[in-house]
Amino acid sequence: MSGLLMRIHSPEFQAMSRRVLEVTALTSRLNVLPFDDEAGKAELFAQILGRPLGSGVTIYPPFFTDHGRNLELADRVFINQNCTFLDYAGIRLAERVMVAPRATFITVGHPVDTADRRIWLTGGPIDVHENVWIGAGATILPGVTIGRDSVIAAGAVVADDVPPRSLVTGTKAAVRRTWED
Repeated sequence: MSGLLMRIHSPEFQAMSRRVLEVTALTSRLNVLPFDDEAGKAELFAQILGRPLGSGVTIYPPFFTDHGRNLELADRVFINQNCTFLDYAGIRLAERVMVAPRATFITVGHPVDTADRRIWLTGGPIDVHENVWIGAGATILPGVTIGRDSVIAAGAVVADDVPPRSLVTGTKAAVRRTWED
C-alpha cells in the first residue's frame, strides 16, 4: 500500500487530533471577527500558522484548516473566502498564487480497501508553484504538484500533477474499481 502516512490511534495520530481541536477553536474565533479587525485576524493567523502572515499575504475569512503549521504561504499569496486547507502532510503556496472562493486543498485521506480504511491515514504534500490561479470550488488532492503559471479551472478536481503553464479543467467521476465484501 503506497502513500501510508500514519496509523490511526498511534501517538502521532493522537497528537494530530489534539492539534485539530486546537485549530478548530482558533478558526472558529477567526471566522466571527469583524472583517476590518486586522489586528485580531493577524493575531489569530499567527496562532493558527505558528508564525505571522508573510509580506503581502491576504486571506479573507471564513478560512478553515485542520493543522495550520504545515501551511506555507509565500509573499503575495491571495486566498479568498471559504477556502479549506487540510494541511497535515504539508501545503506550500509559492509567490503570487491566487486562490478563489471555496477552493479545497486536502493532503490526507484513507485507503480505498475496506480492511485498511479505519487503520491508516494516507496522503502526501501539495506544492503549488509561482503565479498559479486556483479557480472557485477547485479541489486539490494529496500529493499533487501544480507547475508555475498554471490555471486550475473553477470546480476542477486535481488528482495528478499539473505541468507548468497548463489549464486544467474537469470534474467527471468514473468507476475505477469494484470489490467484493
